[in-house]
Amino acid sequence: MKIIVDAMGGDNAPEAIVKGSVYARDRLGVELVLVGRKEEIEKYLGEDRSNIEIVDARDVITMEDDPSTATRRKKDASMTVALTMLKNGEGDAMVSAGSTGALLTGATLIVKRIKGVRRAAMAPVLPSRENGIMLIDCGANAECTPEYLLQFAYMGSFYARRMMGLTQPRVGLLNIGAEETKGGALQHEAYKLLKTASEEGRINFVGNVEGSTMLLGGVDVVVSDGFSGNIVLKTAEGVAKWLFTELKEVFMMSTKNKLAAAVIKGDVKGIAKKIDPNEVGGTAFLGISKPVIKAHGSSGDEAFFAAIRQAKAFAEADIVSDIENNIDYMKISEEA
Repeated sequence: MKIIVDAMGGDNAPEAIVKGSVYARDRLGVELVLVGRKEEIEKYLGEDRSNIEIVDARDVITMEDDPSTATRRKKDASMTVALTMLKNGEGDAMVSAGSTGALLTGATLIVKRIKGVRRAAMAPVLPSRENGIMLIDCGANAECTPEYLLQFAYMGSFYARRMMGLTQPRVGLLNIGAEETKGGALQHEAYKLLKTASEEGRINFVGNVEGSTMLLGGVDVVVSDGFSGNIVLKTAEGVAKWLFTELKEVFMMSTKNKLAAAVIKGDVKGIAKKIDPNEVGGTAFLGISKPVIKAHGSSGDEAFFAAIRQAKAFAEADIVSDIENNIDYMKISEEA
């Protein structure tokens, strides 16, 4: 298994990226291709360079670059070169902590979507009361058609089966109420398509799900347009940060509270671990013809290791083949 790494993307590149890649080599037994400025990569690589190849790329795509044109304008950028290598079969998966928009656009233009897939989707796995849930889409497609949401449901189901070990992942449609009549035209039409696919036994659709209940159980894949999904994702992240800040302040208010905090410290750390980027990894781009993982922009070495681990599992699961083999059921028109 060979993983291609954009070594220059992210807030902590290249140091954290290189160190995380070395961890992946040692712990996972994978081969790594680090793409970026050779001299900067070598500075953090250490003496043992077995199973690690360096491909020199002099340019870097920054957060200031226009995501829609960055990979076309910067042909020698580490992200562009890494995506081109993936397209050419020089690796099994690719990981980057760089610009999300540039990576998604580059993956679509260079690696290409799976034939028949209308739009690629961003699909993070969030912590929940049960096994965790996949939210698809969370920002790639602000405007969607009912067919897009149907395809997201299929792709999310395949991922949940292969990566989360769920035999019949429960698919819910993000909406403003649980009733079938809730939502606008997009939700009404998507509901019909998902219900039909469920009746045919192709997915396990359980109906509408509200943002207030999606993390509490009863659903494994939540389907959404990217605009609504991104708001839900960012709100959940903000609430988690606020809650832990408040808890910390409460624990430090008095000696009594500090003693109580010491007693439950391990349990609190267990909760924090569930939402820690160092444990989660990154976000899968579903619908792209080869595995691409977006690591968190602020990834440290352990977080980037987790993203490489996810990329390895993604490639081994062969979810792309599942999508290709079922694409005829995922289309409702011949329009691009």
